[in-house]
Amino acid sequence: MDFNVPAEHQGLMAQVDAFVADRLLPLEQDPASFDEHENIREDLLEVLRGEVKAMGLFSPQMPRERGGLGLGPVGQALLYERMNRSIFGPVCFNCAAPDDGNMSVLSKVATETQKDRWLQPIIDGQVRSSFIMTEPHPGGGSDPGMIQTRAERKGDRWVVHGHKWYITGAGVASHFILIAKTGEGSRDGLTAFAFHKDDPGWQIVRRIPIMGPEEHGGHCELTFDGLEIPDENRLMEVGQGLKLTQIRLGLARLTHCMRWLGLAQRCMEIANAYVAKREGFGIKLADRESVQMQLGRVAMAIDTGRLLTMRAAWRLEQGQKARPDISMAKIQVAETLHLAADTAIQLCGALGYSQDTKLEWIYRYARQARLVDGASEVHQMVISRAYQGAQTKGQDFFAWGLGND
Repeated sequence: MDFNVPAEHQGLMAQVDAFVADRLLPLEQDPASFDEHENIREDLLEVLRGEVKAMGLFSPQMPRERGGLGLGPVGQALLYERMNRSIFGPVCFNCAAPDDGNMSVLSKVATETQKDRWLQPIIDGQVRSSFIMTEPHPGGGSDPGMIQTRAERKGDRWVVHGHKWYITGAGVASHFILIAKTGEGSRDGLTAFAFHKDDPGWQIVRRIPIMGPEEHGGHCELTFDGLEIPDENRLMEVGQGLKLTQIRLGLARLTHCMRWLGLAQRCMEIANAYVAKREGFGIKLADRESVQMQLGRVAMAIDTGRLLTMRAAWRLEQGQKARPDISMAKIQVAETLHLAADTAIQLCGALGYSQDTKLEWIYRYARQARLVDGASEVHQMVISRAYQGAQTKGQDFFAWGLGND
């Protein structure tokens, strides 16, 4: 395994670092930069996105022929953690969820005509998007096979009825990817569709209040009462909705990890700066062994997460599914983000608990990490199945190189 970073990527990383340090971090300190949902104000976001576009760094994960930089998972891992040193970073570069995952899957599975209509406007930053899958009980959550929302074919159209919730970004999205039931099979009973916000037959019931802070567009509850979708807007074949979901969520889970690693590093950056200058009982906090042990523990956890994330990214670039690798990274990084925020608050004391730093913002945000795109317990099951399915159990599972798919 080669851990050297190509010169091209080093240049991009330096550009991201400079933009985050010079433009984004100062804006975080101004309460006027935020909207009512504790995210960057929309008009300010558009200004910053224009600056990123001028740098040629907007939508870098997209193919060059579509206006991106063609970065693969390894390149994304290198840049995304640096973007998310700022809480404003990913959305300014058009690398934030859920648009990031939606662009990725549309780029892989949509027809060229569908890409022109549904993907390109997201790449260009003209519209936002949302992925609609999760449902209230007894519908589907971690188990997509439980999905109840149904799409019935009527000639050349599909008519949708159902109920969804916790749909990220729906409040500001124009383009939607919907997963609905079209058959009875456990593996081939779902189909994916694209539709526009102005299509009649559906509505946003409410923006669900959460522990926060929120992504743009919140987490919404939706109902479908006769939404009609032309068959030309069906994504992939009938019955391949689960496959599309797996294609999307594999990389999306990993890009979450990439971004969370940046936030975790930011937490420790804030804490380290504080303990380096704060004195108590005649000694700086940084010189106390108890503080050093806490910083060392988190630093090791972050680097462990980086290694797991990069290994999974590398395997994806080699054409593997890397499911257990992604699950390991997802668990490790989600827990590390919470550990980093919690430790930083503890070391900073009242300052960390206040809103004078961004630690309390990150702390509240971090709690969702162990839930989104599959709870940690679900990913532990994925890892266990991979281990039990290895030909010689542990010996094959722990082999170096390609494998462990």
